[in-house]
Amino acid sequence: MHRAAPLRAARLHRELRSIPLSTSPHLRAEGVSVTLGGRALLTDVSVTVSSRSRLAIVGENGRGKTTLLHVLAGLHVPDRGSVHRAGTVGLSRQALPAGPGETVGSLTDESLHAARAALRALDEAADDLTRGVPDADERYTRALDAATRLDAWDAERRLDVALAGLNACADRERELRTLSVGQRYRVRLACLLGAGHDLLLLDEPGNHLDADGLAFLTDRLRAHRGGLALVSHDRTLLREVAREFLDLDPTRDGRPRLYAGGYPAWREGRRRERARWVQEHEEQQAEQRGLAVALDQARSRLSTGWRPDKGTGRHQRQSRAPGVVQALNRAREALVAHRVTVPEPPSALRWPESGTHAGAGLVRARAVTVAGRLDRPVDLTLDGGDRLLVTGGNGTGKSTLLGVLAGVLAPSGGEVRRLPGARVELVAQEVPDWPGGLTARELFERQGVPGSPTDSGLLDREAARTPVSRLSSGQQRRLDLALRLAARPDLVIFDEPTNHLSPSLVDELAEAMVTTGAAVVVATHDRGLLAEFAHWPRLVLG
Repeated sequence: MHRAAPLRAARLHRELRSIPLSTSPHLRAEGVSVTLGGRALLTDVSVTVSSRSRLAIVGENGRGKTTLLHVLAGLHVPDRGSVHRAGTVGLSRQALPAGPGETVGSLTDESLHAARAALRALDEAADDLTRGVPDADERYTRALDAATRLDAWDAERRLDVALAGLNACADRERELRTLSVGQRYRVRLACLLGAGHDLLLLDEPGNHLDADGLAFLTDRLRAHRGGLALVSHDRTLLREVAREFLDLDPTRDGRPRLYAGGYPAWREGRRRERARWVQEHEEQQAEQRGLAVALDQARSRLSTGWRPDKGTGRHQRQSRAPGVVQALNRAREALVAHRVTVPEPPSALRWPESGTHAGAGLVRARAVTVAGRLDRPVDLTLDGGDRLLVTGGNGTGKSTLLGVLAGVLAPSGGEVRRLPGARVELVAQEVPDWPGGLTARELFERQGVPGSPTDSGLLDREAARTPVSRLSSGQQRRLDLALRLAARPDLVIFDEPTNHLSPSLVDELAEAMVTTGAAVVVATHDRGLLAEFAHWPRLVLG
């Protein structure tokens, strides 16, 4: 035996211990519950991510989607329940901090470590086999299994392809802290896609990607040999990748729902579940109202209805009184015993009718320009009921034009005329800077907006009485939309309307945009909306 063989064998044993055994990769959460800040974020969640999974975790902001990914990855220990893990797991987070000295090469080396270790172990075990080193055959089998599962021979090429496909920085010497947040994110995502993990956990993987990057990501996820679970607000990505949906939004019994069959099946299953919920709640409410009416009638009979005509003897009145009292007691007991066990279901989006007359001239723009922001003159006519899709690359002036049409930005050239009294509302990319201590109800009152924040179905009663500073970004987005719709606008202008909204709400919003009698203008990069509104008239800037 070669003198270096025992030392090399010991080192190989250490490296091989970091290479997972051949087993069925999976993440299995059972009865997981997590409470944060006194609020139950996850309650009795059970889900399995296997090597064949294409799972989407969906729900409104604040429902615990990211927390569940972190529980599955082992970054967060649940208050109750258990998680069993087998195989290698890669996790993408929405944020990627960069410390001093960390480079693009640091990330790429980390992502390639397992593949390189497997190949190194395979080469050295093969060498020991030829030298007759004890246990070399066992180590060779294990290293070959690991290298095969990781497709280690192709790892370097996969990483380079991913860096190029996501337009990520490929300079291994570049310090991460010199890159923008989006650039760092793309490097990290490329590392995950190139590493060959058995299971991928992806938190908003479409963030910071352009159209080409999203197309590349979609193709890679569909071709991934292992399993994956993703959190995303991108409906197109969910539609093209996911086959199962774990919905964390509220349900009748408080338990999450798992839907199989892809995006259409999730959407239809969710619709049916909500319809049953509404029906059961209404039936229980109706039954309680009926019992309350019966109690009122029993009270009325006790006070007046049971009394016989004048001249009737006292004994007749006394003989009838116990029966009336018993009926009252029975009605009271029935009402007390009845409970509305089905919680109030969340409301769907309700777009109020504006009363806009079809064809009424709302806005006329002639040769409009804004110096340094919208250089090409724009002519535009918008009438009641019109639809318009505004597209173009970044920096072509889409947001500027929308601001001019809404009257929040003055043109430096040309003119804009609006129908006197026409109500025009702009839903911008970011919400206004509201006073953080005000609640949604107080904002409605301060801005003189009619109705309540809950009228549109965008906010529940709890959110309506919560200070704005404590609302999530998604809830603030809902509040802004509720304020705009409450004004019953004749023209609604949307600038990237899908920002911070859940896929289910975007579905509802897209449907409402099609059916409302108000005029609607939309500027977006969202692939789903572009496909749904492909038949709309289009203004291309650039």
